[in-house]
Amino acid sequence: MRLKKVHIVSLGCSKNLVDSEVMAGILADNGYLLMERPEEASIILINTCAFILPAREEAIDEILRMAAWKKSGSGPCSYLVVTGCLPQRYGRELVNALPEVDLLLGTAEVPRIARHLDRLSAGPKTGCRGRSVIRRPIFLMNAAHKRLVSTPSNSAYLKIAEGCSNHCSYCVIPSIRGKARSRAIDDIVKEAKRLAAAGVRELILTAQDTTAYGLDRRDRPTLSLLLRELAAIDGLSWIRLLYTYPIRLTEELLRTISEEKKICHYLDIPVQHSDNAILAAMRRHGDGDLIRKAIAQVREILSDVALRTSLIVGFPGETRGRFENLLTFVREIRFDHLGVFTYSREEGTRAAALPSRISEREKERRRNLVMEEQAHISREINNTLIGTQQEILVEGKSELAGYTCTGRCRRQAPEIDGVTYLRGGIPKAGTILDCRIIAADDYDLYAEIL
Repeated sequence: MRLKKVHIVSLGCSKNLVDSEVMAGILADNGYLLMERPEEASIILINTCAFILPAREEAIDEILRMAAWKKSGSGPCSYLVVTGCLPQRYGRELVNALPEVDLLLGTAEVPRIARHLDRLSAGPKTGCRGRSVIRRPIFLMNAAHKRLVSTPSNSAYLKIAEGCSNHCSYCVIPSIRGKARSRAIDDIVKEAKRLAAAGVRELILTAQDTTAYGLDRRDRPTLSLLLRELAAIDGLSWIRLLYTYPIRLTEELLRTISEEKKICHYLDIPVQHSDNAILAAMRRHGDGDLIRKAIAQVREILSDVALRTSLIVGFPGETRGRFENLLTFVREIRFDHLGVFTYSREEGTRAAALPSRISEREKERRRNLVMEEQAHISREINNTLIGTQQEILVEGKSELAGYTCTGRCRRQAPEIDGVTYLRGGIPKAGTILDCRIIAADDYDLYAEIL
């Protein structure tokens, strides 16, 4: 039964991670053993991202690394399987480009993963049809898919929708993941209850655009209604929202966040830019004024909100003046958390044909300027928290001298924001404690348990 041992490598975003967890659950239900180390597995499965060039490079590097391990014969690995966005985007081109891979599966194959691995036992197939299965991206998970959650047991991502219908000029997601498809509220709540019963304290709602939730469904469920249903679930303590778009941050939604105590006053708002000409070229909904008004309304209703955003620098046509507009915007808005991507020219997108391209060196320079500015802003904001009392979700032991464990406050999302270091005891992971902030730096907080 050596074929039944599988090691899964999950690359990319939280949405991709949920797909990996669903595949793990399906495989476990079909008699496969999930191995923590690739050295122990007879099948290595890599779930890939292909959103931008760095993600593709990471995927290829990991594929080649695992292929080298398989070829070495040092372990039991017989087959290398690649799933997700990379095969979906490049289709059967990869058959010839990656002869090391035994099977390439697109994003629609998640629910059939056990069937695909089963057929490997009959021996690898030759030719495009035998080694790749790429179909139209229509898969939408539901509560019947029993995930094996891989995040720390106290928090889990909850994918409420799949795909995207925004069609930003730089983005390939609609072609890889398909149009936006929302899950039914009852189905999402069913999964959330199961996660809460398993000990999850924090649910992190994710989708390509969470604020577009329900717009594609005939019954027109709203994100506000979904949030109120989730907030009523026993056992849950925190609910966090990622990928909210400024044009859809309605007063109703903000009032719901304000009124439901379990919902963290934390919003991830990926604005990408602030200059009107660049936003128009990106085919984003709204302009700089709309973004500013949306953020002003957020802060009016949620006075203690923590805001995260992501930006793209070096987009075609981003003159020095337009970049200065972006820097001014960053100084003006003062986001709590901010990430910056350099523009990646992606084939098959509208932006790929735009003139006035900017050198990679200049893109990196601009990225560094924004991040330097943001480091100062983040430190200043964090310093204002010193002396305040914050709820901290304990996550594990600390290796920092003088502090016994690490956690996060409501203002910090996992993986993308800083952490809070705690002293004054060694509480169990998953515990939520009242703590006092005693120090801060650019990204992390330091606290003592009350």
